[in-house]
Amino acid sequence: MRAPEDLRTLVEEGLDELSFHPSLAGLAEPMRYALAGGGKRIRPVICLATTDAAGGRVEDALPAALAIELVHTFSLVHDDLPSMDDDDERRGRPSLHVAYADGVALLAGDALLAEGLRLAARQERPEPARELADATLGMIGGQYLDVTRADVALEELHRLKTGRLFAAAVGLGLWAADVLPEHQRPWRAFGDELGLLFQAVDDVIDGDGYAIELGDGAAREVAAAAARRAHERLAAIGADTAVLAELVDELAVRTA
Repeated sequence: MRAPEDLRTLVEEGLDELSFHPSLAGLAEPMRYALAGGGKRIRPVICLATTDAAGGRVEDALPAALAIELVHTFSLVHDDLPSMDDDDERRGRPSLHVAYADGVALLAGDALLAEGLRLAARQERPEPARELADATLGMIGGQYLDVTRADVALEELHRLKTGRLFAAAVGLGLWAADVLPEHQRPWRAFGDELGLLFQAVDDVIDGDGYAIELGDGAAREVAAAAARRAHERLAAIGADTAVLAELVDELAVRTA
């Protein structure tokens, strides 16, 4: 089994070698600026680790993993815009709209999304592209609920805004390993826990969401309960899921 750091290295190398559509030549620089913003690449790493655990070749999952990271980066670029969260800095650097202006950031985000879906559509089977498109629509729907301050439970908001891409990371990893649909259910039950775990920890770090609604202690318990359920889901899978378990622990204890 490949260790998480080995998988991250594959993702970084894959992103560095990625070629964009020729018509995007003028946007390539801001797109790469956004992609180089750091982060632990947790979604693509989960995709690769899922394929590895399910008996597939990690290299076969790399295009799907990169596609997920492109879509995730699109969401960050748009989240930072003045009309959304209005954040001038991300991970210690100027946000894309600060570095390149609002219009360029908007278009670069659009291009990252389109390139992610185009990359997923290059796969031999149609399911990965469909799953990523569906997950992206769910994420956008969750973002809408967030920016309009809709009267919905936080769990439902996070299931869409954060959880759909995490669930898709597992799903795309399964397709890359040629896991039949009738055998995917226990894996997908695991994937469904990841978004809530990530977001609950995020809320504690940022003093937002669950931390405001429930308090820090209760928000930490939400995250701990999601981590316990994720481990239980992994235990029900008849495969070596040690690396995925390590990633769950990494999500549960992160501080940034």
